[in-house]
Amino acid sequence: MKLPIFQADAFAAGLFKGNPAAVVLLQEWLSDELMQQIAMENNLSETVFFVPEGNHFHIRWFTPKAEVRLCGHATLATAHVLFNELGYPGDLLEFESLSGILKVKKVEDKLHLDFPADFAQEVEPIETFTEAFGAKPLKTLKGKTDYLLLFDSEETINKLRPNIQLLLSTNARGIMVTAKGNEVDFVSRFFAPAVGVNEDPVTGSAHTTLIPFWANRLGKTELTALQLSARGGQLWCTLSGDRVFIAGKAVTYLRGEIEIL
Repeated sequence: MKLPIFQADAFAAGLFKGNPAAVVLLQEWLSDELMQQIAMENNLSETVFFVPEGNHFHIRWFTPKAEVRLCGHATLATAHVLFNELGYPGDLLEFESLSGILKVKKVEDKLHLDFPADFAQEVEPIETFTEAFGAKPLKTLKGKTDYLLLFDSEETINKLRPNIQLLLSTNARGIMVTAKGNEVDFVSRFFAPAVGVNEDPVTGSAHTTLIPFWANRLGKTELTALQLSARGGQLWCTLSGDRVFIAGKAVTYLRGEIEIL
């Protein structure tokens, strides 16, 4: 059996930036075990599988270690592949997922993700986070699955060198660190060693939490953001009620086939 596979850099205007994702087109689902093995073999932060279903698509995302309920950059990469590699007509895609119906709209040179907002709630500080990052957050919040740690400046976010083993000991699925930006509204980084991603280059799902937080803090619904990983990524963000819109660009890196005996 041969399966078409693409790799695209998401939230990037050119190659070798943003967050790479593998995109695998299926006509019917493989076993969960086989999809997990493919994701482990690809060894990217995310491998996405999708199946056509009527006038929409069913989408699932796997890290090298686990299936996740939502992934922004891999959804952006999938939309890029559908529009630019597979010739999907029109400018709107709809995906069924573990996080409900997700939409992606093509607007000029950007793709706009329409995702559910995650309104994080403040919780008591966790000392292990302070130890792991070597700096004390101003606030600690918890969303549906991930923690949000607010720090004092973009410079602090850049300098953080977390102890990954300590982060693993917290049993947190993911930890986002954030601060007000110098030239954009906010900056962030994202760590998820529990699912095999020590630091993610650009994380769309984290921005479902970051956007409502910063919209409330800054008193505005249109925001610009940078994720300060080594590869880096730029995002244009909007809060609209209980939805967030996350816009970015993507570029194809690889076209090929997987051969499964």
